Amino acid sequence: MGKSLVKETVRSKKFSLKGLPFKVGDKAVYPAHGVGEIKSVESREISGSNQTFYVLQILDSGMKIMVPTTNVNSVGLREVIAESEVDGVYEVMRQRDITLDHQTWNRRYRDYMDKIKTGSVYEIAEVLRDLSLLKREKELSFGERKMLDTAKTLLVKELAISEGRQERKIYEDIEEIFRAV
Repeated sequence: MGKSLVKETVRSKKFSLKGLPFKVGDKAVYPAHGVGEIKSVESREISGSNQTFYVLQILDSGMKIMVPTTNVNSVGLREVIAESEVDGVYEVMRQRDITLDHQTWNRRYRDYMDKIKTGSVYEIAEVLRDLSLLKREKELSFGERKMLDTAKTLLVKELAISEGRQERKIYEDIEEIFRAV
């Protein structure tokens, strides 16, 4: 058997948590996966050097993701938006003076996936808006329908946490925005 690169997990007391942007119990958004909770901060030895990781559990899927604390910015891990930013997200979804992308579905899919991967709640709102409007003009591909569901799920979860409201209410608000078109 080969020697494992990851040797051991050491919990908290052997390193300082000061200066880290998140603490255990905080909610954070991981791009393309959504809102998660910081479950722990762990140190692991990888290839002979110690690294500190956030262990983030995604709320919707239960998936656990380890994010090096030194790479928070480069992976796009961020705080849930403040309640004061929520109106801006709804405003993006209500915009109708836009030009819809009529490229091939796979080109659109790639462009929309790039927006979702940024982790920006505003870009995700654009994807939701554009696909919802496009859906009224033509049948979406399977991939686009799935992406529309993903964008909606990501937005509903973050907005619900930010506003302190039930996800069902947020979902109904979003449905109403696109019903009024």
